[in-house]
Amino acid sequence: MNHASGSISRGFLRVAAAVPPVRVGDVSYNIKRMQEFATDAEKKGATVVLFPELSVTGYTNGDLFQQRLLLRAVEDGIETLRRFTKKKRIVMIVGVPVASDGKLFNCAAVIGRGNAYGIIPKTYIPGYKEFYEERWFASGRDARAVAVSYAGTTVPFGRDLLFRLGGGDGVTFGIEICEDLWTPVPPSSLQALAGAVVVFNLSASNELVAKAEYRRELVSQQSTRAILGYVYTSCGVHESTTDVVFGGHAMIAENGSMLSESKRFQREGELIVSDIDLEHVRHDREKTTSFGEGVHEHALSFRRIDVPVAAPRSQGLLRTVHAHPFVPSDGLMRARRSEEVFSIQVAGLAKRIEHAKIRHCIIGISGGLDSTLALLVAVKTFSLLHYPLKNIHCYTMPGFGTTRRTRSNAERLCKALGVGFEEVDITKSVSAHFMDIKQDPRLHDVAYQNAQARYRTMVLMDKANQMSGLVVGTGDLSEIALGWNTFSGDHISHYDVNAGVPKTLVRYLVGWVLERQVENKEAQHVLGDILDTPISPELVKGRGMGITQKTENIIGPYELHDFFLYHFVRWGSSPRKILFLAGHAFGKRYTAREIKKWLTLFISRFFGNQWKRSVMPDGPKVGSVSLSPRGDWRMPSDAETHLWLKDIEGSLKNSSA
Repeated sequence: MNHASGSISRGFLRVAAAVPPVRVGDVSYNIKRMQEFATDAEKKGATVVLFPELSVTGYTNGDLFQQRLLLRAVEDGIETLRRFTKKKRIVMIVGVPVASDGKLFNCAAVIGRGNAYGIIPKTYIPGYKEFYEERWFASGRDARAVAVSYAGTTVPFGRDLLFRLGGGDGVTFGIEICEDLWTPVPPSSLQALAGAVVVFNLSASNELVAKAEYRRELVSQQSTRAILGYVYTSCGVHESTTDVVFGGHAMIAENGSMLSESKRFQREGELIVSDIDLEHVRHDREKTTSFGEGVHEHALSFRRIDVPVAAPRSQGLLRTVHAHPFVPSDGLMRARRSEEVFSIQVAGLAKRIEHAKIRHCIIGISGGLDSTLALLVAVKTFSLLHYPLKNIHCYTMPGFGTTRRTRSNAERLCKALGVGFEEVDITKSVSAHFMDIKQDPRLHDVAYQNAQARYRTMVLMDKANQMSGLVVGTGDLSEIALGWNTFSGDHISHYDVNAGVPKTLVRYLVGWVLERQVENKEAQHVLGDILDTPISPELVKGRGMGITQKTENIIGPYELHDFFLYHFVRWGSSPRKILFLAGHAFGKRYTAREIKKWLTLFISRFFGNQWKRSVMPDGPKVGSVSLSPRGDWRMPSDAETHLWLKDIEGSLKNSSA
């Protein structure tokens, strides 16, 4: 992408959607208000500003649209906007009635740098219920001219226009008008297949009970289906007349996410501004092969108009960057997401158990979050299958670093839930193993720690053989990404129910089960204490109840690693962009150098541990990020990190400069 041609740095395009006050039929007044809003949008760094349908005249003119006086005033108004934009660095998209070939069309005009670059007629003209547009306007399908003489210049005209900001490899955008979006195959779908990554919709949608929710879903769904940024704005309260009321609804969406939305019914009007991540759009299009297949079914020819408007200098970032992308910030949505993820885990385990004709499960229970979640999934699964809970066999295997707190919580939780529980102290066996391999027990190195993890897995597998059972894995997605597991140790199981669940979500899932699924008071109390327990492998001896080996002190904060994982795998973002986004998401919580330090570790560990992921056990995919070698993520085990680490260093140098 050419960053100097229509987009700000790091692949973002800043856009604005305006709902200015209007006076129906008062063109000069409307033009002045539009100039004010365009100036404000430019100050906020927007490259394109969108105005509502027929915004130059007002939408509710009725038969006045057929008055030549009004149409001449519109052309004068467009000429005024042309002159206004001559020294501006912003493109205006405005709604105008345009006469051509003996017909009147409801159109959008693209204006910038003193030029009118194109006029696009509305395709679908409503003539039902409260809408009477067919009385005045013809469909764009009826247009014959490919250009019109308008406002003192010749302007490209037609439904087949796409626009490129800056030309060349700049940002391609399309335009549709109101009702066009409500149709089974909107023009924006065809524009997207032809290369448009952003679509602007000028609308005049009146207000009815629940209609705003419907519009929101429509915009969000179209941005998802067509994989693009979608900018929408509808006329405001000053259009309200006779039997209809307008509220002024503006939205900016990106691939299903609502980036910004206006308040409706604002009498002073409103302007919303946000940054669309074009790299996200292009990444998803390239990854979603079925998107490209649509070109063969719906190939249309479009004319491309270059709009040589340079982007303003970057002014930070005008969009929310969620610090915890796997965890919804809204409490209600978070509860729904937790229920859905938990249900997927249960359904996956139930299928595996039924298919294998197994009636016993074996779980290594440590008193930590991951094994607790796996146990809760197993309990729910056995309840649904009507299997005895005693057929869930939990083993706690205290080693050299096990604390009384986690050991106690493991036993109390199992007894409270009514599952089988047994302790197997591994210290003597592992000590004997140290003698066999000549390992100095005073040297707490990788061999010292991994021997414990491998012996625990051997116990679980052998127990499974004894009772023809299935070992339920406990490792989560974050550990798999970082390789924070012992190969042939906790890395291995018969089915890993947590394989698709990132660490930042595990805590919320356990909390959701505590609130919604568990009625036993003792179990509730234990789960509460487990939620408060620091994350630790407990492979090095601590003191009493205290945990001295804390995972996040060793490999860094999981909230950062999950953020890195999401943007690296889900969006294919470069380390430089991830650093930029992390700076916005975490604010003053971490310094730039801290984020850089942990991102460097993440990249190094992610590349260095692919060989473990290549042989990871089955487990249910629960979200948009999965690392299963049989599904979403395939990479060579021996890929070099040089390019990615160099990008981190380059970003740090630039920020220092």
